[in-house]
Amino acid sequence: MDRMALRKEAEVTVSPPVSSTASERDENYEFYKQHQGLEYTTQEAKRVLRKIDIRLIPLLFLIYMLQYLDKNSINFASVYGLKQGTHLKGQQYSWLSSIFYFGYLIAQWPAGLAMQKLPVGKFLAITTLIWGALLMTTPACYNFAGIAINRFLLGMVEAVVTPGFVLMTGMWYTSEEQPLRLEAWYCTNGIATMFGGLIGYAVGHITTGLPRWMYVFLIFGAFSVAVGIIALIFLPDLPSTAKFLSERERAIAVERVAINRQGVKSSKFKWYQVRQAAEDPKTWLLFVMAIGAQVPNSALTSFTSIIVGTFGFDTLGTQYLQIPGGAVQFITLLLGGYIATKFDGKFHSRFTCMIFACTVCIIGSGLLVGLPDTNKWGRLVALWLCYFQGLGFSMSLTTVSSNIAGYTKKQVTGALLFTGYCVGNIIGPQTFKSSEAPGYKSAYIAMLAGYAVKLVCIVALYIYMYLENKRRDREAIDGEEVGAEGVENGMLVSSEFHEALTYANSYLLRTKRRSTTKGSDTFCK
Repeated sequence: MDRMALRKEAEVTVSPPVSSTASERDENYEFYKQHQGLEYTTQEAKRVLRKIDIRLIPLLFLIYMLQYLDKNSINFASVYGLKQGTHLKGQQYSWLSSIFYFGYLIAQWPAGLAMQKLPVGKFLAITTLIWGALLMTTPACYNFAGIAINRFLLGMVEAVVTPGFVLMTGMWYTSEEQPLRLEAWYCTNGIATMFGGLIGYAVGHITTGLPRWMYVFLIFGAFSVAVGIIALIFLPDLPSTAKFLSERERAIAVERVAINRQGVKSSKFKWYQVRQAAEDPKTWLLFVMAIGAQVPNSALTSFTSIIVGTFGFDTLGTQYLQIPGGAVQFITLLLGGYIATKFDGKFHSRFTCMIFACTVCIIGSGLLVGLPDTNKWGRLVALWLCYFQGLGFSMSLTTVSSNIAGYTKKQVTGALLFTGYCVGNIIGPQTFKSSEAPGYKSAYIAMLAGYAVKLVCIVALYIYMYLENKRRDREAIDGEEVGAEGVENGMLVSSEFHEALTYANSYLLRTKRRSTTKGSDTFCK
């Protein structure tokens, strides 16, 4: 059945869409209505997707790599005299890691509201410029108070990045395309670890001029400012306004993502969707999972150089021995994204990847707890195994971007997830007690506990989504799906419909295939 026939059948068999005011509509809705019923070929769709990839992915890649480097710059500077240069004592270095996430936490909700009101691309570009400038002022800090304020402000500015990128991924890509694209920018965490290790190693050979720890902040900050300027010029806001696409290509870009039935962006904050998010078990499972995932995160970010040093390696070794860990993270993330996309809807590929990665992390952290201090290479390999952790967390982001319907609900769920992310990252550094150096036994036990909590939440989330999909299958109307009306409703109000409307009035749902519930937010892969 061709596209136009599907639309005609939908008009006959399905009731009119939910009414809405102009302020409630998805920002692409009017553009979508003007081009509704557009005929285009598979080759055209692929060409548009390729143009979107070429424009978006390199910019998201660079920005995300730099935000990871910038927030973890204290890790690379820590072995080059940062503590002495800023007169840090006791737990103050640990607090520098935690304070960043206090700023992140406070800015999380205002940043979400700002993204709803402002052009997303320009907003992300400007924040990149600001945090680059802030990082370049870090060498001017000479005590704990100064660098703590600097880190707090840096956290506030960087709070927009990951949630913003998750929203952009949902705005530009279909549900099936999102895992690989999300991993394409999220995998830069691994590249940043490798690149940072190389820069840190190079800085270690500087013998003149400023103290070496200062160069880390100046180099990373300058890169960020340069990329921010580029992004301000080239990073687009919406498919319907993208200047790098022709009018027809913009229409195809909007039509492509319309099948998600989640809308693209709405400037109207909808309180009923806040209630829906609060009542959804997925929201709270993602929240707790984020806390568990991020408690161990400080070991892989702010404390990596220090940890590798405690294994018995020299200062330069603490830098270049981070490179294999970054490679593990990069390969794991990219391979996981490929598997989730290639085998989309088969053997629950996303959850399989999440469970596997978390199991490897449990093995790695267990070895850190159990291996003797004298086994430095065994402990180093165990630390590298923990770099599998990024895959589980990034796949949880695809749950928000592709399985939560409604722009406000998507934002609220994402904000709660990142609230948990902040809580975990605030707790984690405090488990590294200066009194336990160099063993840090409590920190390694906390890592193991965090991964265990994360695994329990992943399994619980999988079971809930699986059972919910089974329930919806039983309640669905017999017959083949007719998606036109559901697509239009998704673009119109960008919301999660009430169950009866979603399944009995908006569009006809296949009962035998779970993959037809893309418009719902319990799509289990």
